Amino acid sequence: MSDRTISRREFVAASALGVVGVAVRGGRASGEGWQPGDQLLYIGGYTESGRMDGVHLVRMDVASGALRLVGSMNAGPNPSFLAIRPNGRTMYAVNELAEGGLSALAIDRITGGLTPVGQQLTHGADPCYVSLDRSGWVALVANYTSGSVALFPLNANGALAPAAVVDQHHGSGPNKERQEGPHAHCIVADPSNRFALNTDLGLDRVFVYRLDARHGALQHVESSDAQMPPGSGPRHIAFHPTLPLVFVASELASTLTTLRFDRASGKLTVIDIRSTLPEGWRGTNLAADIHVAPSGSVLYVSNRGHNSVAVFSVSTRAGAVALEQTVSTAGDWPRNFSLDPTGRWLVVANQRSGSINVLARDPHTGHLAPTDQRLDVPAPSCVRFRASVGVTT
Repeated sequence: MSDRTISRREFVAASALGVVGVAVRGGRASGEGWQPGDQLLYIGGYTESGRMDGVHLVRMDVASGALRLVGSMNAGPNPSFLAIRPNGRTMYAVNELAEGGLSALAIDRITGGLTPVGQQLTHGADPCYVSLDRSGWVALVANYTSGSVALFPLNANGALAPAAVVDQHHGSGPNKERQEGPHAHCIVADPSNRFALNTDLGLDRVFVYRLDARHGALQHVESSDAQMPPGSGPRHIAFHPTLPLVFVASELASTLTTLRFDRASGKLTVIDIRSTLPEGWRGTNLAADIHVAPSGSVLYVSNRGHNSVAVFSVSTRAGAVALEQTVSTAGDWPRNFSLDPTGRWLVVANQRSGSINVLARDPHTGHLAPTDQRLDVPAPSCVRFRASVGVTT
């Protein structure tokens, strides 16, 4: 979450400016200099010092991993987390503000440039996460500071209807500095699209909701919730692609938790907890993002402080995990990261060092290795490949 907050008046004023579009460099929006197989990706981040170019369009050479900035766009203040609709035509960006917003942006199918479709208030403070349900009917948002989740129906053209559901959490946790109240951090639809899971860092709880995307409904199923260890601070969620398992990265404890997921009832049961840090390491660390490779045999967690990506092997029979590597991100404070569509690279947003760094990935083992590929971007916090439409984990 950013320290900078902006009022509702500032949000509306900034939104009224619209998206300035791609600041094209060297004519490359028409394809000049691009190679077959190059990938487009979007970088979201914080608009510090009055900047409004919060989303950056980047081209990746998948043969070498090299990154090239195509242009920068205005997606409103602090577009700190991004999601792409499954049809690939619309992007959604949270505007992480004291009175939070959600912006919808049409994606140009040729250049990848963005055009505003509309905005809505999230009815909460500092939204930090947005995802789409698997069918693309609704957007789901987590409001961090106020501790609530919201559901927004989507129109055919991708525009946002007003929030149909806002569910406010209540309570606190044992960490008086970080858990003085509820702090919703992530909300993701399960593979069947019948449930949505939400982590609340302030309450040490994973909430389970019954999801009806077609009718815009979200209903809490309290009996299916998982209570996490006190003070652990669950942050992000990833589903296993085939096994009935959910993995949670807990920020405050720097742990990876494996939970059994009952696909009929949505009930969650904690079955294993592992550290995301190498044995014997001492220092301040906050775990952040988590992703499972499409094969299901490996998963990754980013560590802020240790400044690494932890690589875990996953048994494809029972889902048991083991820490295999912790690899430096070659930057400071790694937030969100993404695997490129070919599976050859992992691209990570290092917020404090203002850099996007590329790690090479072995497609067979899933192990990572450093590269010298880097792109400087102000305060990045989210990476989204255009080709990975609808991907939430």
